[in-house]
Amino acid sequence: MARKNKKLSEWPRHRMQILWAALTNSYVTGFVSGKIYTGNLKKLCVPGMNCYSCPGARGACPIGSLQAVIGHYDFKFAYYLIGFMFFVGAILGRFVCGWLCPFGLIQDLLHKIPLPKRIKKIKTFRGDKFLRKLKYVFLVVFVMILPLVLVDIVGQGAPWFCKLICPVGTLEGGLPLVLLNKSMRGAIGFLYAWKNVILVLTIIGSVLIYRPFCKYVCPLGAMYSFFNPISIFKYRLDEAKCINCGACARVCKMQCNPVQNCNALECIRCAQCVKVCPTGAISNGFGWRVQDILAQEKGISLPAAPAVNEVTGK
Repeated sequence: MARKNKKLSEWPRHRMQILWAALTNSYVTGFVSGKIYTGNLKKLCVPGMNCYSCPGARGACPIGSLQAVIGHYDFKFAYYLIGFMFFVGAILGRFVCGWLCPFGLIQDLLHKIPLPKRIKKIKTFRGDKFLRKLKYVFLVVFVMILPLVLVDIVGQGAPWFCKLICPVGTLEGGLPLVLLNKSMRGAIGFLYAWKNVILVLTIIGSVLIYRPFCKYVCPLGAMYSFFNPISIFKYRLDEAKCINCGACARVCKMQCNPVQNCNALECIRCAQCVKVCPTGAISNGFGWRVQDILAQEKGISLPAAPAVNEVTGK
C-alpha cells in the first residue's frame, strides 16, 4: 500500500550534523584563547571539510593535510591520508557530505533563510552541469598538481587550495583567529580580503542555491563521489515497487534522479528520497546482497530486505 507523502523534516539529519560538528570542534579553550589545538588528535583526519586552523578543531582536514605532505614521497603520513580517504569513501561514499561535514551543515542552514517563493522555486540554472565539473578541476589542479610542482627552495609545496580558494578555512579559521588575536590584525592584506570575498559569495550563493560549495568547488566531495557507485553503504531501487511518480527526483536538492541512478556521483545521501517514496521502492543500507546482484544480471527484481534502512532505522 502506498504511503501518504507528508512534509519532510531534515532536522533528524541536522541533529546528527550538529552533534558531529560539536564533537570534532570541541576544543572550547581555543575559542577563548585564540590558539589552535595541537595535541595528538590533530594528527588524525576527520571525514569532512573542517579547517585545521579552526580554534576548536580536534582533528585535521584531509584536503589541507594532503596538500601539506603530497610533495614528500618519504613522508608516510601521505600514505595514511590517501588510505584514510579511500577507506571512508569505500565505506560511506558521499554520506560524509550529507551527514558528517560541518560546512555542509552551514550551507544547509543558510539555505533555510526565508526568500520569496519565486526564488525558492529556482533549483538549477543554465551552466549548472558544467560548473559541477569544476570541483574535479580543483581536486586535480589545486590539491594535487600545484603542491607538487610549485615548491619552495627546500621542496615544500604550499596548500594552494586552502591558500587561494577554500571558504571553509576563512570561516572556521581565518576570521576567528584574526578576531581573537590583535597581532594578526596588522598582518592581513590582499589575500585575506580575497578569501573573505569568496566566503561572502559562498554565503550568498548558499542562501539562493542549495550547497553551491559542495556542487561546484569541494575537492573532498569530488573524491568521495567516485565511491558512491561502489561503496558498502548504498541505495537500492526496487523496480517492481517503483511507480515512476517522480517524487524522489522532485525532493532531491542535488537534482539527482534515483530512478535513473540511485547512487549518482552528486548524491549526498540525505535520505529524503527514501522518506518521500510512496511505495517504499527506495532503500538504503550497508551491503549489497549477492542475490540482488544475480537478480539484476538476470533482469529480475527482488523485494527489498527488511530493516535495510540504516539511516532512518525503519
